[in-house]
Amino acid sequence: MPQALYDPLINQSPAKQPFAHSYWAITQSLPALLPSLKGSQQTDVAIIGGGYTGLLTAYYLATQYHIDCRVLEANQVGFGASARNAGFVLKGSGRLGYSAMAERWDLDTARGIYSEFSQAVSRVEGLIQQHHIQCEPQDKGYLKVAHNPKALKNLKAAAEYIQKNMAQGSDFTAEFITAEHFREQYLNHHQAYGALRLNDGFGINPLKLLLGYKSMLEKQGITINEQSCVRDWIEENGKHRLVTDQGELLANKVIMAGNAYSPKQLNQRIDDKFLPILSNIIVTEPLTADELKAAGLHSHQVTMDTRILKYYFRLLPDNRLLFGGRGAVWGKDAAKPIYGQRLKLAMDKCFPHLSRKKVAYNWTGWIAASMDDMPHVYGKNGVGYSLGYCGAGVSFSAQAAFRLAQSIAGETLPNLPLYNSPLPQMPFAKARRLGQWGYYHYGWLKDKFG
Repeated sequence: MPQALYDPLINQSPAKQPFAHSYWAITQSLPALLPSLKGSQQTDVAIIGGGYTGLLTAYYLATQYHIDCRVLEANQVGFGASARNAGFVLKGSGRLGYSAMAERWDLDTARGIYSEFSQAVSRVEGLIQQHHIQCEPQDKGYLKVAHNPKALKNLKAAAEYIQKNMAQGSDFTAEFITAEHFREQYLNHHQAYGALRLNDGFGINPLKLLLGYKSMLEKQGITINEQSCVRDWIEENGKHRLVTDQGELLANKVIMAGNAYSPKQLNQRIDDKFLPILSNIIVTEPLTADELKAAGLHSHQVTMDTRILKYYFRLLPDNRLLFGGRGAVWGKDAAKPIYGQRLKLAMDKCFPHLSRKKVAYNWTGWIAASMDDMPHVYGKNGVGYSLGYCGAGVSFSAQAAFRLAQSIAGETLPNLPLYNSPLPQMPFAKARRLGQWGYYHYGWLKDKFG
Protein backbone atom coordinates (compact mmCIF):
# COMPACT_ATOMS: atom_id res chain seq x y z
CA MET A 1 0.00 0.00 0.00
CA PRO A 2 1.36 3.47 -0.80
CA GLN A 3 2.14 5.67 2.17
CA ALA A 4 0.54 9.03 2.86
CA LEU A 5 3.14 11.33 1.49
CA TYR A 6 4.43 14.83 1.14
CA ASP A 7 1.99 17.13 -0.64
CA PRO A 8 3.69 20.09 -2.37
CA LEU A 9 0.61 22.27 -1.91
CA ILE A 10 0.21 21.45 1.79
CA ASN A 11 3.54 20.66 3.44
CA GLN A 12 6.17 23.31 3.98
CA SER A 13 9.08 20.99 3.25
CA PRO A 14 9.82 17.68 1.49
CA ALA A 15 12.47 16.82 4.10
CA LYS A 16 12.37 13.71 6.30
CA GLN A 17 9.79 11.93 4.19
CA PRO A 18 9.57 8.14 3.70
CA PHE A 19 10.90 6.64 0.50
CA ALA A 20 8.47 5.00 -1.87
CA HIS A 21 7.96 1.27 -1.39
CA SER A 22 8.44 0.84 -5.10
CA TYR A 23 9.40 -2.11 -7.25
CA TRP A 24 12.55 -0.23 -8.26
CA ALA A 25 13.71 -0.16 -4.64
CA ILE A 26 14.03 -3.95 -4.58
CA THR A 27 16.14 -3.98 -7.74
CA GLN A 28 18.75 -1.54 -6.50
CA SER A 29 19.81 -0.68 -2.95
CA LEU A 30 20.69 2.93 -2.24
CA PRO A 31 24.35 3.71 -1.59
CA ALA A 32 25.57 5.14 1.70
CA LEU A 33 24.16 8.55 2.56
CA LEU A 34 26.32 11.48 1.48
CA PRO A 35 27.21 14.20 4.01
CA SER A 36 24.77 17.02 4.68
CA LEU A 37 25.67 20.64 4.10
CA LYS A 38 27.35 21.91 7.26
CA GLY A 39 28.69 25.29 8.22
CA SER A 40 29.07 28.12 5.74
CA GLN A 41 30.01 27.05 2.20
CA GLN A 42 30.29 28.81 -1.15
CA THR A 43 29.77 27.86 -4.77
CA ASP A 44 29.22 29.55 -8.08
CA VAL A 45 25.98 27.71 -8.88
CA ALA A 46 23.73 26.07 -6.28
CA ILE A 47 21.33 23.44 -7.59
CA ILE A 48 18.25 22.61 -5.53
CA GLY A 49 17.14 19.03 -6.16
CA GLY A 50 19.06 15.81 -6.78
CA GLY A 51 16.87 14.21 -9.43
CA TYR A 52 17.54 13.81 -13.15
CA THR A 53 17.44 17.54 -13.86
CA GLY A 54 19.59 18.66 -10.96
CA LEU A 55 22.26 16.01 -11.38
CA LEU A 56 22.59 16.46 -15.14
CA THR A 57 22.64 20.26 -14.89
CA ALA A 58 25.58 19.93 -12.49
CA TYR A 59 27.25 17.45 -14.81
CA TYR A 60 27.01 19.73 -17.84
CA LEU A 61 28.07 22.82 -15.89
CA ALA A 62 31.19 21.05 -14.65
CA THR A 63 32.20 19.08 -17.73
CA GLN A 64 31.34 21.50 -20.52
CA TYR A 65 31.81 24.88 -18.84
CA HIS A 66 34.09 24.13 -15.85
CA ILE A 67 31.71 26.02 -13.57
CA ASP A 68 31.83 25.22 -9.86
CA CYS A 69 28.50 23.90 -8.63
CA ARG A 70 26.94 21.98 -5.77
CA VAL A 71 23.72 19.95 -5.51
CA LEU A 72 21.47 20.18 -2.45
CA GLU A 73 19.07 17.24 -2.04
CA ALA A 74 16.36 17.44 0.63
CA ASN A 75 16.44 13.71 1.38
CA GLN A 76 18.61 11.20 -0.49
CA VAL A 77 19.10 10.88 -4.23
CA GLY A 78 16.35 8.43 -5.16
CA PHE A 79 13.57 9.96 -3.08
CA GLY A 80 11.62 11.99 -5.64
CA ALA A 81 9.95 11.53 -9.00
CA SER A 82 13.14 10.39 -10.73
CA ALA A 83 12.96 7.10 -8.82
CA ARG A 84 9.16 6.74 -8.68
CA ASN A 85 8.24 6.98 -12.35
CA ALA A 86 7.47 4.16 -14.80
CA GLY A 87 10.77 4.45 -16.66
CA PHE A 88 9.36 5.53 -20.04
CA VAL A 89 11.87 7.32 -22.29
CA LEU A 90 9.57 9.09 -24.75
CA LYS A 91 9.78 11.91 -27.25
CA GLY A 92 7.46 14.62 -26.00
CA SER A 93 6.41 16.48 -22.90
CA GLY A 94 3.21 18.18 -21.89
CA ARG A 95 -0.18 17.62 -23.50
CA LEU A 96 0.04 19.74 -26.66
CA GLY A 97 0.22 17.93 -29.98
CA TYR A 98 2.45 19.28 -32.73
CA SER A 99 -0.42 20.51 -34.89
CA ALA A 100 -1.76 22.41 -31.84
CA MET A 101 1.71 23.89 -31.34
CA ALA A 102 1.77 25.05 -34.95
CA GLU A 103 -1.63 26.69 -34.48
CA ARG A 104 -0.60 28.37 -31.23
CA TRP A 105 2.73 29.62 -32.62
CA ASP A 106 3.82 28.58 -36.12
CA LEU A 107 5.17 25.55 -37.98
CA ASP A 108 8.83 26.45 -37.48
CA THR A 109 8.28 26.71 -33.73
CA ALA A 110 6.57 23.32 -33.64
CA ARG A 111 9.47 21.84 -35.61
CA GLY A 112 11.93 23.36 -33.17
CA ILE A 113 10.12 21.82 -30.20
CA TYR A 114 9.95 18.46 -31.99
CA SER A 115 13.71 18.67 -32.50
CA GLU A 116 14.31 19.39 -28.81
CA PHE A 117 12.17 16.42 -27.76
CA SER A 118 13.98 14.20 -30.26
CA GLN A 119 17.36 15.35 -28.96
CA ALA A 120 16.20 14.55 -25.43
CA VAL A 121 15.69 10.86 -26.22
CA SER A 122 19.01 10.70 -28.06
CA ARG A 123 20.74 12.43 -25.16
CA VAL A 124 19.49 9.85 -22.65
CA GLU A 125 20.57 7.04 -24.96
CA GLY A 126 23.97 8.63 -25.34
CA LEU A 127 24.50 9.05 -21.61
CA ILE A 128 23.54 5.43 -20.98
CA GLN A 129 26.01 4.21 -23.59
CA GLN A 130 28.85 6.60 -22.83
CA HIS A 131 28.81 5.96 -19.09
CA HIS A 132 27.84 2.29 -19.25
CA ILE A 133 24.79 2.81 -17.04
CA GLN A 134 23.24 -0.57 -16.26
CA CYS A 135 19.62 0.58 -16.24
CA GLU A 136 18.07 -2.29 -18.21
CA PRO A 137 16.99 -0.52 -21.41
CA GLN A 138 14.29 -2.57 -23.15
CA ASP A 139 13.32 -3.10 -26.77
CA LYS A 140 12.75 0.05 -28.79
CA GLY A 141 9.16 0.90 -29.58
CA TYR A 142 6.35 3.04 -28.18
CA LEU A 143 2.84 1.65 -28.61
CA LYS A 144 -0.10 4.07 -28.47
CA VAL A 145 -3.34 2.16 -28.01
CA ALA A 146 -6.58 3.64 -29.33
CA HIS A 147 -9.34 3.21 -26.75
CA ASN A 148 -12.13 3.93 -29.26
CA PRO A 149 -12.54 4.33 -33.06
CA LYS A 150 -12.32 8.12 -32.89
CA ALA A 151 -9.01 7.88 -31.05
CA LEU A 152 -7.63 5.58 -33.75
CA LYS A 153 -8.56 8.12 -36.42
CA ASN A 154 -6.88 10.88 -34.42
CA LEU A 155 -3.76 8.74 -33.99
CA LYS A 156 -3.49 8.30 -37.74
CA ALA A 157 -3.90 12.01 -38.34
CA ALA A 158 -1.25 12.88 -35.73
CA ALA A 159 1.26 10.41 -37.15
CA GLU A 160 0.70 11.65 -40.70
CA TYR A 161 1.17 15.23 -39.51
CA ILE A 162 4.45 14.39 -37.79
CA GLN A 163 5.72 12.40 -40.77
CA LYS A 164 4.85 15.20 -43.19
CA ASN A 165 5.82 18.27 -41.18
CA MET A 166 8.23 17.27 -38.41
CA ALA A 167 10.22 14.16 -39.17
CA GLN A 168 11.45 14.90 -42.67
CA GLY A 169 14.84 13.30 -43.19
CA SER A 170 14.80 11.57 -39.81
CA ASP A 171 14.52 7.89 -38.97
CA PHE A 172 11.09 8.35 -37.40
CA THR A 173 8.56 5.73 -38.43
CA ALA A 174 4.93 5.21 -37.49
CA GLU A 175 3.31 1.83 -38.07
CA PHE A 176 -0.44 1.36 -37.81
CA ILE A 177 -1.54 -1.91 -36.26
CA THR A 178 -5.04 -3.35 -36.51
CA ALA A 179 -6.76 -4.47 -33.33
CA GLU A 180 -6.50 -8.13 -34.39
CA HIS A 181 -2.81 -7.92 -35.26
CA PHE A 182 -2.07 -5.96 -32.09
CA ARG A 183 -3.67 -8.64 -29.94
CA GLU A 184 -1.93 -11.49 -31.72
CA GLN A 185 1.58 -10.04 -32.00
CA TYR A 186 1.92 -7.44 -29.25
CA LEU A 187 -0.61 -7.36 -26.41
CA ASN A 188 -3.97 -9.09 -26.12
CA HIS A 189 -5.50 -5.83 -24.94
CA HIS A 190 -9.26 -6.29 -24.71
CA GLN A 191 -10.04 -2.57 -25.03
CA ALA A 192 -7.80 -1.85 -28.02
CA TYR A 193 -9.33 -0.62 -31.27
CA GLY A 194 -5.94 -0.61 -32.90
CA ALA A 195 -2.59 0.96 -32.17
CA LEU A 196 0.20 3.07 -33.51
CA ARG A 197 3.79 1.96 -33.07
CA LEU A 198 6.44 4.66 -32.97
CA ASN A 199 10.08 3.59 -33.17
CA ASP A 200 11.56 6.12 -30.75
CA GLY A 201 10.68 5.10 -27.20
CA PHE A 202 11.98 2.53 -24.71
CA GLY A 203 11.80 1.53 -21.08
CA ILE A 204 14.49 1.66 -18.39
CA ASN A 205 14.88 1.13 -14.65
CA PRO A 206 14.56 4.76 -13.49
CA LEU A 207 16.35 4.32 -10.16
CA LYS A 208 19.34 2.66 -11.80
CA LEU A 209 19.46 5.45 -14.39
CA LEU A 210 19.37 8.06 -11.61
CA LEU A 211 22.16 6.40 -9.65
CA GLY A 212 24.14 6.18 -12.89
CA TYR A 213 23.84 9.95 -13.22
CA LYS A 214 24.90 10.33 -9.58
CA SER A 215 27.99 8.22 -10.23
CA MET A 216 28.87 10.48 -13.17
CA LEU A 217 28.94 13.48 -10.81
CA GLU A 218 30.98 11.71 -8.18
CA LYS A 219 33.60 10.80 -10.78
CA GLN A 220 33.84 14.49 -11.66
CA GLY A 221 34.28 15.47 -8.01
CA ILE A 222 31.00 17.42 -7.90
CA THR A 223 29.65 17.79 -4.37
CA ILE A 224 26.18 16.44 -3.61
CA ASN A 225 24.85 17.22 -0.14
CA GLU A 226 22.03 14.89 0.89
CA GLN A 227 19.56 15.56 3.70
CA SER A 228 20.11 19.25 2.99
CA CYS A 229 16.68 20.74 2.49
CA VAL A 230 16.61 24.46 1.76
CA ARG A 231 14.63 26.05 4.60
CA ASP A 232 15.23 29.68 3.68
CA TRP A 233 16.43 31.53 0.59
CA ILE A 234 17.79 35.03 1.07
CA GLU A 235 18.74 37.19 -1.90
CA GLU A 236 21.06 40.04 -1.02
CA ASN A 237 23.59 42.12 -2.95
CA GLY A 238 23.30 39.95 -6.04
CA LYS A 239 24.08 36.80 -4.04
CA HIS A 240 21.90 33.95 -2.85
CA ARG A 241 22.08 32.49 0.65
CA LEU A 242 20.45 29.08 0.94
CA VAL A 243 19.91 28.04 4.54
CA THR A 244 19.57 24.37 5.54
CA ASP A 245 19.20 22.69 8.94
CA GLN A 246 22.93 22.49 9.54
CA GLY A 247 24.50 25.02 7.21
CA GLU A 248 24.20 27.67 4.56
CA LEU A 249 25.38 27.91 0.98
CA LEU A 250 26.33 31.23 -0.57
CA ALA A 251 25.96 31.12 -4.37
CA ASN A 252 26.21 33.52 -7.27
CA LYS A 253 23.45 31.71 -9.15
CA VAL A 254 20.72 29.17 -8.32
CA ILE A 255 18.93 26.46 -10.28
CA MET A 256 15.61 25.11 -9.01
CA ALA A 257 15.37 21.47 -10.12
CA GLY A 258 12.80 20.02 -7.74
CA ASN A 259 9.98 19.99 -10.32
CA ALA A 260 6.79 18.69 -8.63
CA TYR A 261 8.61 18.13 -5.33
CA SER A 262 9.30 21.84 -4.94
CA PRO A 263 7.51 23.04 -1.77
CA LYS A 264 4.60 25.43 -2.04
CA GLN A 265 6.77 28.38 -0.98
CA LEU A 266 10.29 28.15 -2.35
CA ASN A 267 10.73 31.21 -4.55
CA GLN A 268 8.29 33.68 -6.07
CA ARG A 269 9.54 32.70 -9.54
CA ILE A 270 7.75 29.34 -9.35
CA ASP A 271 5.34 29.59 -6.41
CA ASP A 272 1.70 29.08 -7.48
CA LYS A 273 2.78 28.36 -11.07
CA PHE A 274 2.43 24.60 -11.33
CA LEU A 275 0.00 21.85 -10.45
CA PRO A 276 1.40 18.77 -8.68
CA ILE A 277 -0.45 15.64 -9.86
CA LEU A 278 -0.28 12.22 -8.21
CA SER A 279 0.52 9.25 -10.39
CA ASN A 280 -0.11 5.74 -9.06
CA ILE A 281 1.74 2.63 -10.24
CA ILE A 282 1.13 -1.03 -9.52
CA VAL A 283 3.40 -3.95 -10.37
CA THR A 284 2.22 -7.55 -10.38
CA GLU A 285 3.92 -10.67 -9.17
CA PRO A 286 6.13 -12.28 -11.83
CA LEU A 287 4.21 -14.02 -14.59
CA THR A 288 5.08 -17.55 -15.66
CA ALA A 289 5.55 -18.47 -19.29
CA ASP A 290 2.08 -20.03 -19.30
CA GLU A 291 0.56 -16.91 -17.75
CA LEU A 292 2.26 -14.67 -20.29
CA LYS A 293 0.89 -16.81 -23.10
CA ALA A 294 -2.61 -16.93 -21.63
CA ALA A 295 -2.67 -13.16 -21.07
CA GLY A 296 -1.27 -12.52 -24.54
CA LEU A 297 1.68 -10.42 -23.40
CA HIS A 298 4.14 -10.73 -26.28
CA SER A 299 6.00 -7.40 -26.07
CA HIS A 300 8.19 -5.50 -23.61
CA GLN A 301 7.70 -2.20 -25.45
CA VAL A 302 6.38 0.80 -23.54
CA THR A 303 2.67 1.34 -24.03
CA MET A 304 0.16 4.10 -23.34
CA ASP A 305 -3.48 4.52 -24.29
CA THR A 306 -5.28 7.53 -25.73
CA ARG A 307 -7.60 8.31 -22.83
CA ILE A 308 -7.66 11.77 -21.28
CA LEU A 309 -6.87 10.03 -18.00
CA LYS A 310 -4.26 7.78 -19.54
CA TYR A 311 -3.14 4.32 -18.51
CA TYR A 312 0.43 3.29 -19.24
CA PHE A 313 2.03 -0.12 -18.93
CA ARG A 314 4.92 -2.36 -19.89
CA LEU A 315 6.22 -5.83 -19.24
CA LEU A 316 9.33 -5.60 -17.06
CA PRO A 317 12.52 -7.64 -17.57
CA ASP A 318 11.47 -10.17 -14.92
CA ASN A 319 8.02 -10.52 -16.53
CA ARG A 320 6.03 -8.51 -14.04
CA LEU A 321 3.45 -6.17 -15.54
CA LEU A 322 3.74 -2.52 -14.57
CA PHE A 323 0.47 -0.59 -14.89
CA GLY A 324 0.04 3.08 -14.03
CA GLY A 325 -2.42 5.94 -14.09
CA ARG A 326 -3.71 8.85 -12.06
CA GLY A 327 -3.88 8.55 -8.28
CA ALA A 328 -5.63 10.60 -5.63
CA VAL A 329 -6.20 14.33 -6.01
CA TRP A 330 -4.93 15.18 -2.53
CA GLY A 331 -1.74 13.78 -1.04
CA LYS A 332 -3.50 12.89 2.21
CA ASP A 333 -5.55 10.33 0.27
CA ALA A 334 -2.62 8.65 -1.50
CA ALA A 335 -2.56 5.70 0.90
CA LYS A 336 -6.23 4.86 0.49
CA PRO A 337 -6.54 1.35 -1.04
CA ILE A 338 -9.26 2.45 -3.46
CA TYR A 339 -6.77 4.04 -5.86
CA GLY A 340 -4.62 0.93 -6.23
CA GLN A 341 -7.80 -1.15 -6.51
CA ARG A 342 -9.06 1.05 -9.35
CA LEU A 343 -5.81 0.55 -11.23
CA LYS A 344 -6.02 -3.20 -10.72
CA LEU A 345 -9.62 -3.18 -12.02
CA ALA A 346 -8.52 -1.18 -15.08
CA MET A 347 -5.66 -3.61 -15.68
CA ASP A 348 -8.01 -6.59 -15.42
CA LYS A 349 -10.35 -5.07 -18.00
CA CYS A 350 -7.43 -4.68 -20.39
CA PHE A 351 -5.98 -8.13 -19.62
CA PRO A 352 -8.71 -10.36 -18.13
CA HIS A 353 -6.38 -13.34 -17.72
CA LEU A 354 -4.50 -11.38 -15.05
CA SER A 355 -7.54 -10.89 -12.83
CA ARG A 356 -6.32 -13.48 -10.32
CA LYS A 357 -2.76 -12.21 -10.34
CA LYS A 358 -1.80 -10.33 -7.18
CA VAL A 359 -0.31 -6.87 -7.01
CA ALA A 360 3.11 -6.99 -5.37
CA TYR A 361 3.91 -3.25 -5.36
CA ASN A 362 1.80 -0.12 -5.28
CA TRP A 363 3.28 3.36 -4.93
CA THR A 364 2.66 6.97 -5.82
CA GLY A 365 4.66 9.99 -6.93
CA TRP A 366 4.14 13.59 -7.98
CA ILE A 367 4.47 14.97 -11.49
CA ALA A 368 4.07 18.65 -12.39
CA ALA A 369 1.89 20.32 -15.01
CA SER A 370 2.03 23.94 -16.11
CA MET A 371 -0.96 26.07 -16.98
CA ASP A 372 -0.13 26.02 -20.69
CA ASP A 373 0.65 22.28 -20.83
CA MET A 374 4.30 22.86 -21.69
CA PRO A 375 7.54 22.47 -19.73
CA HIS A 376 9.39 25.70 -19.06
CA VAL A 377 13.17 25.85 -18.86
CA TYR A 378 13.81 29.43 -17.93
CA GLY A 379 16.52 31.60 -16.45
CA LYS A 380 16.91 35.28 -15.68
CA ASN A 381 19.21 37.33 -13.46
CA GLY A 382 21.12 34.32 -12.22
CA VAL A 383 18.14 32.15 -11.25
CA GLY A 384 16.87 29.31 -13.43
CA TYR A 385 14.43 26.43 -13.25
CA SER A 386 12.95 23.58 -15.22
CA LEU A 387 9.37 22.66 -14.38
CA GLY A 388 6.26 21.11 -15.90
CA TYR A 389 7.37 17.86 -17.55
CA CYS A 390 3.84 16.50 -17.14
CA GLY A 391 5.07 12.93 -16.75
CA ALA A 392 7.67 12.91 -19.55
CA GLY A 393 10.64 13.98 -17.47
CA VAL A 394 12.79 10.86 -17.87
CA SER A 395 13.79 12.02 -21.34
CA PHE A 396 13.22 15.77 -21.47
CA SER A 397 15.02 16.37 -18.16
CA ALA A 398 18.28 15.53 -19.96
CA GLN A 399 17.71 18.19 -22.63
CA ALA A 400 16.42 20.66 -20.05
CA ALA A 401 19.56 20.18 -17.95
CA PHE A 402 21.77 20.76 -20.98
CA ARG A 403 19.89 23.96 -21.83
CA LEU A 404 19.97 25.17 -18.22
CA ALA A 405 23.73 24.74 -18.14
CA GLN A 406 24.03 26.67 -21.41
CA SER A 407 21.88 29.46 -19.99
CA ILE A 408 23.93 29.70 -16.79
CA ALA A 409 27.10 29.81 -18.90
CA GLY A 410 25.70 32.77 -20.84
CA GLU A 411 24.93 31.02 -24.11
CA THR A 412 21.84 31.85 -26.15
CA LEU A 413 19.16 29.16 -26.16
CA PRO A 414 16.91 28.29 -29.11
CA ASN A 415 14.15 30.87 -29.52
CA LEU A 416 11.34 28.53 -28.47
CA PRO A 417 8.49 28.83 -25.94
CA LEU A 418 10.17 26.07 -23.95
CA TYR A 419 13.03 28.44 -23.18
CA ASN A 420 12.02 32.05 -23.75
CA SER A 421 8.98 32.40 -21.51
CA PRO A 422 8.57 31.93 -17.74
CA LEU A 423 5.94 29.72 -16.18
CA PRO A 424 2.51 31.37 -16.43
CA GLN A 425 0.64 32.05 -13.23
CA MET A 426 -2.01 29.53 -12.22
CA PRO A 427 -5.35 31.38 -12.03
CA PHE A 428 -7.19 30.86 -8.74
CA ALA A 429 -4.09 29.06 -7.47
CA LYS A 430 -5.61 28.25 -4.09
CA ALA A 431 -8.39 26.34 -5.88
CA ARG A 432 -6.06 24.27 -8.10
CA ARG A 433 -7.07 20.99 -6.55
CA LEU A 434 -10.78 21.67 -6.94
CA GLY A 435 -10.20 22.38 -10.60
CA GLN A 436 -8.22 19.16 -10.90
CA TRP A 437 -11.03 17.22 -9.21
CA GLY A 438 -13.52 18.64 -11.71
CA TYR A 439 -11.25 17.86 -14.64
CA TYR A 440 -10.86 14.26 -13.51
CA HIS A 441 -14.62 13.83 -13.50
CA TYR A 442 -14.86 15.41 -16.95
CA GLY A 443 -12.05 13.17 -18.21
CA TRP A 444 -13.70 10.05 -16.81
CA LEU A 445 -16.99 10.86 -18.54
CA LYS A 446 -15.24 11.78 -21.80
CA ASP A 447 -13.17 8.60 -21.80
CA LYS A 448 -16.21 6.46 -21.07
CA PHE A 449 -18.79 8.06 -23.35
CA GLY A 450 -16.95 10.51 -25.63
